[in-house]
Amino acid sequence: MSQAAADIAARLLAGETAAGARAIRWLDDRDPRGSEVLSAIYPHTGRIHVVGVTGPPGAGKSTMTDMLVAEWRARGRTVAVIAVDPSSPFTGGAILGDRVRMARHALDPGVFIRSLGTRGQAGGLSRSTHDAALVFDAMGFDVVIVETVGVGQDEIDVVNLAHTTVIAVVPGLGDEIQAVKAGLMEAGDVFVVNKADREGYEAAHRQMEMMLHLRALALPDAAWPVPLLRAVALTGQGGAEIIDAIEGHRAWLEEAGEFARRGALRAREQVAALLHEELRARALALTGDDIVAAVAARRLDPHTAARQIAASLTERNHPA
Repeated sequence: MSQAAADIAARLLAGETAAGARAIRWLDDRDPRGSEVLSAIYPHTGRIHVVGVTGPPGAGKSTMTDMLVAEWRARGRTVAVIAVDPSSPFTGGAILGDRVRMARHALDPGVFIRSLGTRGQAGGLSRSTHDAALVFDAMGFDVVIVETVGVGQDEIDVVNLAHTTVIAVVPGLGDEIQAVKAGLMEAGDVFVVNKADREGYEAAHRQMEMMLHLRALALPDAAWPVPLLRAVALTGQGGAEIIDAIEGHRAWLEEAGEFARRGALRAREQVAALLHEELRARALALTGDDIVAAVAARRLDPHTAARQIAASLTERNHPA
């Protein structure tokens, strides 16, 4: 391990904010020092409660996250936030505006807010979200909130990352059930109708109740009674009830042995994602641009190209 990585790892484990920020930057930039730091701190992880906050665009996820941070801090818990923002497909840049929305927590040493761009990653998360959660875990935070980008029906990756997934919807989307796809509907642990002071709240609440009833019929063995809550996050209404539900879900997870199981699932998903990235990079490096150029020129179809690239990896590892 390099001296710089060893120094950052030691300072990070001592809870130093600047060291945590540097480690996440290295990991997000795929700097080799980032993986060195992660290797050093990984044995000190596995305790933090990962809470995903997701839902369709306009559901007020950032405002709700801000409200949850305030409520947890009032209860003496330390909180980290990973706010994922969409990256430009042209420049790769991201606005990273969630830190502005949560500015009131900026000077609180018990809060660490980090924005990450998706950098083309689908599923509502950044490619470095798992790594950042591990950094906050090693720093000793009690809770990390992962606020997804708000891509709508494809936001399913957060389910594989979080111990507890909070689904936020709002009145006025036309069909609140269609606004969130089936995978999240089946996997959500806490549902919240936000902006409950708006016209149409009662109709939205009835739709969600119907959905949860159908879910209970489809999953009769599910032991966790999924709550449906109301909130007006802009004014702080409903924050205490949401935190109570999240804490209740964690207690249920631990009693049922699900907390460790979901942690193991998260580890599996992270290994699979990193393996995909590593193998893709190696395969393209081995074949160069020739095969891709052949596909672009219509001399080779994409399926055959993929098989040839995979074969090149096999031949390199098992030469005749």
